[in-house]
Amino acid sequence: MTIDSPRSDVRQPDRVQLWSALGAVYLLWGSTYLFIHFMTEQMPPLYMASVRYLVSGSLLYGYARLTGSKRPTRQHWQSTALIGFFLLTIANGALTIAVQYIPTGMAALLGGLLPIFLLILNWLWFGRVRPTTLSLLGVGVGVVGIYLLIKPDRLVSTGGVHANLIGTSLVAAGNLSWAVGTLLTPRLPQPGQTLASGMQMLLGGFFLLIISLLTEPVGVFSILIAPTKALWSVLYLVIFGSIIGFSSYAWLARNATPSLLSTYAFVNPVVAVLLGVLFAGEVFSGRSLLGAGVALIGVVLLTLGRK
Repeated sequence: MTIDSPRSDVRQPDRVQLWSALGAVYLLWGSTYLFIHFMTEQMPPLYMASVRYLVSGSLLYGYARLTGSKRPTRQHWQSTALIGFFLLTIANGALTIAVQYIPTGMAALLGGLLPIFLLILNWLWFGRVRPTTLSLLGVGVGVVGIYLLIKPDRLVSTGGVHANLIGTSLVAAGNLSWAVGTLLTPRLPQPGQTLASGMQMLLGGFFLLIISLLTEPVGVFSILIAPTKALWSVLYLVIFGSIIGFSSYAWLARNATPSLLSTYAFVNPVVAVLLGVLFAGEVFSGRSLLGAGVALIGVVLLTLGRK
């Protein structure tokens, strides 16, 4: 998934189209965690992530060029390579590995704390913008929620304490990388939105493939021996996660207010938790759900403070 900076000077969109796009982002992006789990149950995670983005990127890039987008310049390729590396190679690669260690619902809840990383980085390095008191309160509440959520005796997990900590660390590293890529996006020269997204996916997927070939027991054409469940999951992620989900998000970025757009950060985890419990047999203790609720309250406060 990629993020472009939402515009504040937006017009009032059609209400049906607005809620259709929001519904797509809420449900489709929330479901990607479960399908990443299905995709990597019997296949190496980085390899499958690379296939997903190489296919998605090829389709988006081809569509953009066929519909009139100009050929990107060398500078465009350099910029999108850097953004794709942070957003997809590092951030999504880390998430894809993380769901091998922790339940998808927990990964989604931790991923929903991305606004905390954005706020801190924008404060300290990028924009030098001091956050509001409400935003800082949201950060504090979010940290408490993380503690309650990842405390080893709170989560029913098959991997034990070490798996819990490894998975949490991977999601945190992914959040940091996604925040860096997000803040870099408006600062680097890029082509049109669809073309840029296709290029980011192509390059991010290419970097993932190189890392996979060096670290995982796969070859370039290992996808040919992938189980049917993994193949269907890749297809779902390509169509619904990367193309339709991103297209809906991109439309919202141009037509919805930033405060409304940012609500996906605390709706996606709820969807992911419910799907994980219903279809992946994931079990959360009462204390874990309490931690999840506290963390989501922190994100809501932070979002309101940013508004």
